[in-house]
Amino acid sequence: MNSIHVEKIAAELRLKPLQVQAAVALLDDDATIPFIARYRKETTGSLDEVAVTAIRDRVAQLRELDKRREAILKSLEERDLLTGELKEKILGAGTMTVLEDLYLPFRPKRRTRAAIAVERGLEPLAELLFAQDDIDPETEAANFLNHQKEVNTVEEAIAGARDIIAGWVSEDADARTRLRQLYFDEGRMKSKALEDKEEEGSRFADYFDWEEPIRTAPSHRILAIRRGQAESILLSSIIVPRDDALLILETMFVSGNNPASEQTRQAVADSFSRLIAPAMETEFFDVLKKRADKEAIRIFTANLRGLLMAPPLGRKTILAIDPGFRTGCKVVCLDNRGNLKYNTAIFPHNSENEKKMAGIEIKRLCKQFEIEVIAIGNGTAGRETESFLRELDLPKDISVEMVDESGASVYSASDAAREEFPDRDITVRGAVSIGRRLTDPLAELVKIDPKSIGIGQYQHDVDQAELKRGLDDTVLSCVNSVGVDVNTASVQLLTYVSGLGRRLAENIVAYRNENGPFKLREDLKKVPRFGPKAFEQAAGFLRIPDSRNPLDSSGVHPESYHIVEAMARDLKRHVKDLMRNGDWRDNIDLNRYVSETVGLPTLQDIMEELARPGRDPRQRHEPIRFNPSIKTMEDLKPGMKLQGMITNVTAFGAFVDIGVHHDGLVHKSELADRYVPDPSGLVKVHQPVTVTVLSVDLERRRISLSMKNSGGNQK
Repeated sequence: MNSIHVEKIAAELRLKPLQVQAAVALLDDDATIPFIARYRKETTGSLDEVAVTAIRDRVAQLRELDKRREAILKSLEERDLLTGELKEKILGAGTMTVLEDLYLPFRPKRRTRAAIAVERGLEPLAELLFAQDDIDPETEAANFLNHQKEVNTVEEAIAGARDIIAGWVSEDADARTRLRQLYFDEGRMKSKALEDKEEEGSRFADYFDWEEPIRTAPSHRILAIRRGQAESILLSSIIVPRDDALLILETMFVSGNNPASEQTRQAVADSFSRLIAPAMETEFFDVLKKRADKEAIRIFTANLRGLLMAPPLGRKTILAIDPGFRTGCKVVCLDNRGNLKYNTAIFPHNSENEKKMAGIEIKRLCKQFEIEVIAIGNGTAGRETESFLRELDLPKDISVEMVDESGASVYSASDAAREEFPDRDITVRGAVSIGRRLTDPLAELVKIDPKSIGIGQYQHDVDQAELKRGLDDTVLSCVNSVGVDVNTASVQLLTYVSGLGRRLAENIVAYRNENGPFKLREDLKKVPRFGPKAFEQAAGFLRIPDSRNPLDSSGVHPESYHIVEAMARDLKRHVKDLMRNGDWRDNIDLNRYVSETVGLPTLQDIMEELARPGRDPRQRHEPIRFNPSIKTMEDLKPGMKLQGMITNVTAFGAFVDIGVHHDGLVHKSELADRYVPDPSGLVKVHQPVTVTVLSVDLERRRISLSMKNSGGNQK
């Protein structure tokens, strides 16, 4: 482990070096972030998942920097270009940018204008001019005429020398550092429409003549402009005040006031225009892209967390409907474990007779399968189907709920759906997904590629590897914070349990299918390839509610069972007594059980688990009641106050489903009475809210909403 890395990361993240060192050691030993944060608090000083993730990402960056540093040193040594001074600078480079600036003059060159001038023997002339002594450039240049090397005139010789000087200036690390700061401080991003592209690219109209400082340009605008450029609608550039840039360079490289200085001044100006400015523009487009990607991924992962951690309804018998007009509504009946018991189709929107028959069928199914909740997809015909159901005079103990069906069609066409329901068509699988999503959003949504759920912003434009890592981290965190019933979980859900992965998840399900439900956590060791390391990482997150050992239903890790058993023995009680009776737990002196490896943080976690075994951190499910008289955009009027649910959070605001098939936008300026620079800090996906309609644009199908003075968040 690199001690320099440890000290650097500790300083950057304001942590103790021992905390960083411990976290890196655990990560290098293939421990997962949820496991480290939950079960190794004494080792890391109680670092949470955010801190461990930051350490993981930063140490990866520093190791990549070291790898590149080593490659550069090797290249320079092999070419006998490495001086003591250069080596010291390279070893001290703290960022990839500084490292590459130092290496730039020594990179194997393309055949540039400067390289051609060197081949023609003009480097000594360039050195004479660059020294800026009181010489006559034309007289000196006459000594370098050479018809064989295509230097035929004095003007050609001087121009070649200027090309060489321009190359030197552009490769100067200090000059690039100073100009880079100018770009940071004064750089502006501009965009304009390409000729005759205005009509074709009308959706980019806001950027046809746009300019903004790069320091303040938000993520969504940067990504929008990049998309416009990729689609050949926009042309974008990054500029700085030319006079300011030239002043920096002339101060560094131009001295005196003589003919040689004038030639150097021309070379400096050419260097900026032809070499430095294009390079800086490319570099800063990359910087802006990475910054925009980071922000877009942050918002996407926050949205995903809100969706995955949406309150579950819990185990209920469900009648789920994937609504439709002409093709009818697909209906499925699910038992309280989500198993498909029956499926059919009804046609309540085609004729009065079919509507009557559909009502009879719904009532029959509710009675036969003892339905507790009806779940309706919120897509096409969703509100109309809801109205039909509410007219049926169903038993009052049967609730009717709208369910966000985003991504259900993706799941229904997936390999996982085909494997589970090989003899059912896509529409039946989609209806099953809608029903299951209501009972347990997390368990169902892990089966769908997060990019298909519709909660991101420009998710296809950002760095896909970084996006995947961010989304995987989020799913892993959510799954393990909730815990997984090993006897009911799908392969997809088990895949995200700490320490498992796809292969072990499949092995667990195969073993379960062959041998029946697991009776004890210890039985997991019988699963093929489920070794000690996997058991250590996974066991605490896998629940067995009906186990003979009551601790198997909790988040207490098996490595700590002996502590709980000792507590019970000392009180002359059973473990079950400690889980049932708070008075007995109150009599436990935790300090008696502190050891070299187990401290108060772990003991306090154990006590919380004994009080609420297998506690679910998700909030209680609260159904959204849409206004029954508001079904389409045409029904909306400014000033209306409506209930809704956040469906997506972006950098510029939040989208809200108010039950009219088109989400409305609450701009960030309308989220609260105070200024909100970051919407994701105030609202989250699947959050119930009360909104006021500001305006309705039927032609453009846009709804503007406000959360100011409208009750705001519903708790």
